[in-house]
Amino acid sequence: MKNTIAIYGAYGHTGKFIVAELYKLGYPLILSGRDYEKLTLLHQYYPETILKAADIHDSESLDTAFSKAKIVINCAGPFLDTADPIIQSALRLGIHYIDLTAEQKSVLDIFEQFSDSAKLAEILVIPAAAFYGGLGDLLSTAITQDWDHIDEINLYIGLDSWHPTKGTRLTGDRNHYTRLTLKNDQLQDLQPATPFKWNFKNPIGIKEVVALPLSEIITISRHLKVSTINTYLSQNSLDDLRNTATPEPKPTDHKNRSSQHFCLEVTATKENIKRTIIAQGQDIYAVTAPLVVETVNRILSGKAKKTGVTTIGEVFDTADFLKSLKEDDITISTIEESKLN
Repeated sequence: MKNTIAIYGAYGHTGKFIVAELYKLGYPLILSGRDYEKLTLLHQYYPETILKAADIHDSESLDTAFSKAKIVINCAGPFLDTADPIIQSALRLGIHYIDLTAEQKSVLDIFEQFSDSAKLAEILVIPAAAFYGGLGDLLSTAITQDWDHIDEINLYIGLDSWHPTKGTRLTGDRNHYTRLTLKNDQLQDLQPATPFKWNFKNPIGIKEVVALPLSEIITISRHLKVSTINTYLSQNSLDDLRNTATPEPKPTDHKNRSSQHFCLEVTATKENIKRTIIAQGQDIYAVTAPLVVETVNRILSGKAKKTGVTTIGEVFDTADFLKSLKEDDITISTIEESKLN
């Protein structure tokens, strides 16, 4: 059972992408979640996996499910509800924890509640190792790693469409907390702001964007010395998300990715210097899988810089991490530097 990985919420939309990637690499897998019937259906495609039904309200079932694993990946949102009990189980078992949360409050709670205990247990607890939270953290860290301080980081997220999963909608209904941004070195409530247009790379093009901070505000601000962070999301994708008639994503290729395309542009400024890096790809749910898989690979190969609660931007060599990603999953531009007028 060496290097066995447990995936909780394995039969969820994003969980399936992660299971497929880890299975292809030959990792022994424990597929877990509340619904044993759904686990059984998934098992047909991955016959060499172990099935362990578990409920977040039953700590004994969680411990039993994860007891043979070295890492548990929590793919089951809302993470405001699932992160705490699964991390508690990881602490009891002495195993590492990864999740995919875009919820700011969840990340804040994890840092506040588990920093000391995770460090004492010498395990890694890594929230938000996903498109939202993780990718922006990697990009921001990569372009500022030689700076002792950063004046401002701006993240621009352009989607040509957003067909939300059931889990995304459940999380949106559950997450009623005020969104936070970082301004003048402090987390502050997001204030109303006027939308503006941003020119993304093709095929996204020019889109109106609106301020919408997600978990990357928390992950980045936990370890980079930055005064201000803003996140902007294309208005068209937000309209899709808010429209209850928008259907769930449908597979369109051999990786079961939807036809959705994304562009994440990150700019960082220090005094009169501006740096820019851009990530592009297909399907924000599917692209979470290579980020999580690379996180798993680096944990198991001993490449983590520390233990305790951390982020993928803090705990790994970000330039090397980004370089390791396949272009079919994410295309990363070279860093551009310019002087401000």
